[in-house]
Amino acid sequence: MADNRFSFSQDKLKTIAEDILKFARKRGASACEVDVSEGFGQSVTVRRDEVDTIEYNRDKGVGVTIYDGQKRGYASTSDFSKDALKATVDAAVSIARFTAPDPAAGLPDEALLAKESPDFDLYHPWKIPVEEAIEIARRCERAAFAVSPEISNSEGA
Repeated sequence: MADNRFSFSQDKLKTIAEDILKFARKRGASACEVDVSEGFGQSVTVRRDEVDTIEYNRDKGVGVTIYDGQKRGYASTSDFSKDALKATVDAAVSIARFTAPDPAAGLPDEALLAKESPDFDLYHPWKIPVEEAIEIARRCERAAFAVSPEISNSEGA
């Protein structure tokens, strides 16, 4: 799954998650779940056969759900610095402390948790030039118009 366009290795993302879990324990959380992600891509839209948008994105983020018994708090950040990660945990802890208890809140029993992370082969980068993406979008819109002569406008493809 290595791709030199990513800024962070899988090991670095795991370390970030582990650091958050340790800090959450220190802050008194009874349980914590963490989502750490990074992504990038391009998006092209055409409308009436004309290029409408060309966008490139590079995103990263951390989502932290803290459980204080059956009270839950959530906070997120796109800043991976230690101070920002600690502040995000603190925010989630604070939210949890002021949230009403929910009898259904919490992590599943440990016996129900996955112990292994199989490779589901879900990463299939599609490296195409923007010109090719534009042409694919145009073909998609044309296909929609070809369905019926009653289709005379498009919100884009």
